[in-house]
Amino acid sequence: MPTLHIEHPITDLATWRTAFDRFAGRRRDGGVQEERVQQPVDDDHYVVIDLDFPTLEQAQGFLQVLETTVWASRDASPALAGRPVTRILERVG
Repeated sequence: MPTLHIEHPITDLATWRTAFDRFAGRRRDGGVQEERVQQPVDDDHYVVIDLDFPTLEQAQGFLQVLETTVWASRDASPALAGRPVTRILERVG
């Protein structure tokens, strides 16, 4: 199961979470089967998100939506404070 791993700085968790929650339907429609949102214990202005997909193609397609639609719009990502770092990961062993 491929995982789209995303990390980026934020200005405010409450604002970021509201925007993230607004896209719950889009994540579901994009094939996200599970999601995890975490923060480093020493940095409340940073988030780490893992989105699990059934196929690599769905993970790649969703990443493209994030890059071209969500992160490209200040209205869609109001608390984004820097460029997201992404990787698509596969479990080994």
